[in-house]
Amino acid sequence: MPTDTPSQLVRHTTTNGVATITLDSDHNRNALSTPLMEQFLSALDDAATDDDARVVVLDHTGTVFCSGADLTETAAAREAGQVPAAKLVDLLAALWEHPKPIVAKVGGPARAGGLGLIAAADIAVCRTDSTFAFSEVRLGVIPAVISATVLRRLSPRAAAELYLTGEVFDGYRAASVGLVTRAVPPSELDTTVMNYVSALVKGAPGALSGAKALLRRRHDTDIRAELSELAAESAAFFLSEEGREGVAAFRERRDPRWMPPVVAEP
Repeated sequence: MPTDTPSQLVRHTTTNGVATITLDSDHNRNALSTPLMEQFLSALDDAATDDDARVVVLDHTGTVFCSGADLTETAAAREAGQVPAAKLVDLLAALWEHPKPIVAKVGGPARAGGLGLIAAADIAVCRTDSTFAFSEVRLGVIPAVISATVLRRLSPRAAAELYLTGEVFDGYRAASVGLVTRAVPPSELDTTVMNYVSALVKGAPGALSGAKALLRRRHDTDIRAELSELAAESAAFFLSEEGREGVAAFRERRDPRWMPPVVAEP
């Protein structure tokens, strides 16, 4: 495991099936600097290949979940005629394509690129008093890269309003437009995230990865061709080792072998 150092901007621990990746750059409100994104990507890679990690919780230190791009770094890059967007592309893709369920725990405000992270997670829980904004237009830019994940979550009318106005909205609105799964009172955030984690680890690892792939697949215009492909995929899972174990466990009224003994609080 990584050790705490002044340059450590992302912490990663795995306990009882739960990999917790914590943004730990409170000095700049967990802004998406290149070093933070590189460490974030490394932690995601580690969680993907760690057989002990069954679900990933994205957490943060400080009062801000993520303030978006590191504007100091962005300004310096702009002076050099560059824009450091490529690393954010890699990060959002890694989150979206991650083989394990990702739960975002949003205990504070998020802006711009931070909303892209939230949208890329499979499940996102925020405090009702958390605030959000697509503030790009007020800086003379557009929310281009994060649209790949955000526009898959937001309703079209809400996206138009929030993208064009840049207005701040709260957790209740974030849940109503699909940016987050649930908005809960601050006192219920930890418990709600833990409840999701406890439910997720009951799923077989391979089946969870397969279910995520279903959620992200593009629909075929030929319904019969799509149904035929999905039927073959369903059969493969039923005949797999996990499928056989799951049915056996159900019949024998026991937990399947993939269940971790204890789920630790993230």
